[in-house]
Amino acid sequence: MKAHTASLINAILLIALSAWGYFSSETPSITALIPTFVGVVLLILNPGIKKENKVVAHIAVLLTLIILFGLVKPLTGALEREDNLAVVRVVIMILSTLLAIVYFVKSFIDARKAREKS
Repeated sequence: MKAHTASLINAILLIALSAWGYFSSETPSITALIPTFVGVVLLILNPGIKKENKVVAHIAVLLTLIILFGLVKPLTGALEREDNLAVVRVVIMILSTLLAIVYFVKSFIDARKAREKS
């Protein structure tokens, strides 16, 4: 899988799962939509990632790292509330974010190797 594909999947999951959590909550908070906003930005950046634009890819990986750390608090909150559905949603977002980071790092390593060969 390419970094742009992993980032696209991550963006879609962030948007869908956080919006689902927000709209299904009895007491919705706008902060629940932060992953949605990050997902939208990642979608906007995706064409640049696909074209292997270094600046865009680094911005995307930075946003991806930030959202990874930002998802820890919702996970602990869902665990404290014993809201199993919320736990599953947040864990899926964390896993997709980790996967996107892995593919970003792999693409950065591959690009460096390609530069060194030429």
